[in-house]
Amino acid sequence: MALFEYGDLEAMSNADSNGNGSGQVFNDPKLYVNREMSWLEFNQRVLEEAHDARNPLLERVKFLAITANNLDEFFEVRVSGLMQQVDSRNISTGPDGVLPEDQLSQISVRAHRMVAEQYACWENELMPALIAAGIIVHTGEPELGPEAAAYLDRYFDAELEPVLTPITVDPAHPFPYVANKALNLAALLEFERDGQIEHHLGVVTVPRLLKRVIPVPNRSGKLEYIMLAAAVRRRLDQLFRGYRIVATTAFRVTRNSNLYLEEEEVENLLMAVENEIRQRRRGDVVRLELEHNAPAEIVELLSNNLRVEEDQIYRVHAPVNLNRLMRLYTDIPRPDLKDKPYVPAERSLGEDAEMLFNTLRKGDVLLHHPYESFNPVLQFIQTAARDPRVVAIKQTLYRTSEDSPVVQALVSAAEAGKQVTVVVEIKARFDEESNIRWARRMENAGVQVTYGLVGLKTHCKLCMLVRSEREGMRRYAHLGTGNYNPQTAQIYTDLSLFTSNPELTEDVAEVFNVLTARSQRPVLRKLMVAPFAMLGGFIEKIDREAENAKKGRPARIVAKVNSLLDVDIIQALYRASQAGVKIDLIVRGICGLRPGLPGVSENIRARSVVGRYLEHSRVFYFENDGKSEVFLGSADWMPRNLRGRVEVSFPIEDPALKVRVVDQILATYLQDNQKARDLQGDGTHRAVEAAGAAPLSAQEAFMKLARVAPGESTRRFSIKTPAAE
Repeated sequence: MALFEYGDLEAMSNADSNGNGSGQVFNDPKLYVNREMSWLEFNQRVLEEAHDARNPLLERVKFLAITANNLDEFFEVRVSGLMQQVDSRNISTGPDGVLPEDQLSQISVRAHRMVAEQYACWENELMPALIAAGIIVHTGEPELGPEAAAYLDRYFDAELEPVLTPITVDPAHPFPYVANKALNLAALLEFERDGQIEHHLGVVTVPRLLKRVIPVPNRSGKLEYIMLAAAVRRRLDQLFRGYRIVATTAFRVTRNSNLYLEEEEVENLLMAVENEIRQRRRGDVVRLELEHNAPAEIVELLSNNLRVEEDQIYRVHAPVNLNRLMRLYTDIPRPDLKDKPYVPAERSLGEDAEMLFNTLRKGDVLLHHPYESFNPVLQFIQTAARDPRVVAIKQTLYRTSEDSPVVQALVSAAEAGKQVTVVVEIKARFDEESNIRWARRMENAGVQVTYGLVGLKTHCKLCMLVRSEREGMRRYAHLGTGNYNPQTAQIYTDLSLFTSNPELTEDVAEVFNVLTARSQRPVLRKLMVAPFAMLGGFIEKIDREAENAKKGRPARIVAKVNSLLDVDIIQALYRASQAGVKIDLIVRGICGLRPGLPGVSENIRARSVVGRYLEHSRVFYFENDGKSEVFLGSADWMPRNLRGRVEVSFPIEDPALKVRVVDQILATYLQDNQKARDLQGDGTHRAVEAAGAAPLSAQEAFMKLARVAPGESTRRFSIKTPAAE
């Protein structure tokens, strides 16, 4: 949703003609896209994938479910935060100048429109397509055959009724606690007492552990399913015996899920986070979803009990939680309706410890996930745990899998007598509980577990080994853009660097010393580390490109990030654009910069790629007068990353690896004309037009490139192609 017209932007940007980036123009709110509206536009791009008939049908269902889950988290965190600002009368704004109260109003309009589009996509596009493919999904009042009805009756009696608790709200039975994002059914109940008709509200809260999608028998050979809410509703009279059920609705609430900790006043951070998680489960309601045909009396009763206003109510068609459609994607046995399975290319580091470490002594190794397997990362850590010559392992953990082979290897290493130090970020949003479990387990095994620096999240992705060799102790390191999570490594695009370069590994050791010893400022030669020197380092490199452009020297910037919101970075990019630097930005999600503004950002192009895999790698290219620099890292160009987290960006210096990153990876993203969308000056995105070029999806191209052995000749683009300029 545009907050103002593009013509206003052009007039405003032409107001400053000095071209040097100074003056009031960079302080004008119209130069910046609102963070929340930019995020909603990102979710719109994901929703477009659900609309896209070129995607396999069940993949479209998956994308629709993802948009619903994304919106849940948006309300849990961002909307709840804005509501707290309004409640506390906080009138501070971002660079766009929009007050919290106005943001909530804009979000409500845009989110209601998005939710309507989600359900239209489900009802008008995906459900008919599923029926045509022989798949029936009942979401409302089902018309079932006798065999299916009998099956559901037995299922209700055996599996559902024993765990459901009906509550009639009256003076003796208060309104029940409704858990965050849990399924509930409300019923308007009628009964006669002393000749008078009375109405009461009945509520059934449904446990999370119950299956949300239930398969039912179908003799015609079709696949038939019923959503849990519909299965409960058809037998609701059995739960409220003696009442006449006048009307019903399924509903769910979204609650504030932020953590609030004053770390300086907390002696035991682990216990404090555990306590906050328990309190978070009872956070304030920020959204109420219920069925569109819910009678006004039920809506009023729910609104009063849950304390929500009209603009917080989302009236939808069944099911009330589209995220539950993900079960259709995972459970329906129709591989013909999904993407063709892709098996990552394997890149072995060596069959044993000596071969592995010999490989890394010869030179750096770069992997591109998920096109290349994550197994070498696991092999690196597991080999270190077994190798008797490895004496110490240091590791950061931000998010990892439930049955983590990384944690298992670290535990084994500690039990074998190695010195193992792990920095666990227990404040990683929505992963706090699992990270606490891992921290407890590792501590019990003798691992030295620390929780980073007070007031800062530890978001960098580092693993370092110390090995005793003939020449003495030698360090080996893995540095990545993604988490040590084998599951997400199959669906996130990330880059991994393995190195034994003494300058790099010495810097990695210095970062660990900062994390464990609370050193105030690391002394580094190669790495840029936030919050100490990364922001300044990036701005220095951007300004250097601007100076080179003014002198007529080669100047170019290409940056790939998940989000771009930091005002200092944006203003540096604006200055570089004014100086004539050609800049390409590949920004998956939030982008606060407006490209293409005459006199301000006319040399900046920004695009987003949304496809089969979640774009997660962060890559930075600076031309540097022909002496190009390439950095990878864990940090987005966001204030929280550059100022409030420990992040690491690391250089790629091997010439062959540098060519791979620039001319094979970055340039391919800039050639994408299938899944890329160009950011417009008004904050919206537009699908890239092929303009006669052959169709090219970057992610599809990377899957093919991964099948080519490293070092073999492959087709490469150039970041200096016309599409990039």
